[in-house]
Order: sequence, then C-alpha cells, then structure tokens
Amino acid sequence: MNMEQKIKSILREVADFPKEGVVFRDLTPLLLRPELTSEIIDAMAEPFKDTRIDAICAIESRGFLYGMLLAHRLQVPFLPVRKKGKLPGETVAFTYDLEYGSATVEVHLEDVQSGWNILVHDDLLATGGTAAAATELMRMRGADVAGFSFITELTFLGGRKRLEQYSTNIISLAIFD
Repeated sequence: MNMEQKIKSILREVADFPKEGVVFRDLTPLLLRPELTSEIIDAMAEPFKDTRIDAICAIESRGFLYGMLLAHRLQVPFLPVRKKGKLPGETVAFTYDLEYGSATVEVHLEDVQSGWNILVHDDLLATGGTAAAATELMRMRGADVAGFSFITELTFLGGRKRLEQYSTNIISLAIFD
C-alpha cells in the first residue's frame, strides 16, 4: 500500500462537522500510529532534501502536530503561526478574508530571519487562504517560501492554484478530488 492509500485508509471522515454539509477529514487516528507518523514525516521531508530549508512555518493548530516533527527531522527551527492574540511577544500580523468575515494570523517578530527559505506546513490544503496568509507573514519579514507541505488536499477547492503564485513546490500526501 502506498502512502496515500495508507493515509486514506486511516483518516476518519466525520459528516456534517463543523457544520452541515461538510465532511471533516480527521487526522487524529494517524497520531495513534507512531510508525506511520514516522513514514509520513519521511514522505514530507524527501521532496525537499535538495532544497535549502531554513525553518518550518506551521499553522495553528493541526499544522503543529506534524510541522514540529518535520522541523525536527530536517533539523531546522519551528515557527508557529497562530491566531491573533495567542503569542506573548511582539508579533507581525496578517489579516485575510474568509468565506464569512476575516481572520488574522501572527508570528513572533524576531523569529523569522530575512533571507530564510521557509517551508510552510499545514495538515490540510483546502482553499489555500491560511497558507497564503502564513506566506505573506514570512514575506513581510523578508523570508522566501521554498514550498508547501500538507498531509491532505481537497483539490475541488482550488487551494493549490492559489499557492502557486508563491511556489510550485507543493506536496500533498493524500488527494481528495
């Protein structure tokens, strides 16, 4: 069984969560399998082995689960991107539009170094809005985005197309059409 098949066979699908009509793809069953988690980290790291990655930027909260492990595997710093008001130090913020309203994400001002090549990670690529916002935060600090990594991707929501303006190096381990 390849990596995509393994992930799809273990992910839990929850109908009508967080609202009616949505099928939520819950990755927590993956966390119960440490051997598979190690394989997932290897699969996400492999495509970037010849790319200079200076840090992993991961998005709150599910992006932290594998993002930290990926940073550890690549032996680079981990940059948490959090919702507004969740970081204690001086931050830089970026506000972006959602389907109904807007959201703001932040990163600690001193954590991102100008000239760094950043790998942006999250659990899921849907519309690409949050990953694009995290990318803009990195760019505001003078960093470049070397690529994106996701465990799952919902292609019908068009997130990949949105992110290609920043980097075409986009890795998703399990694709849902």
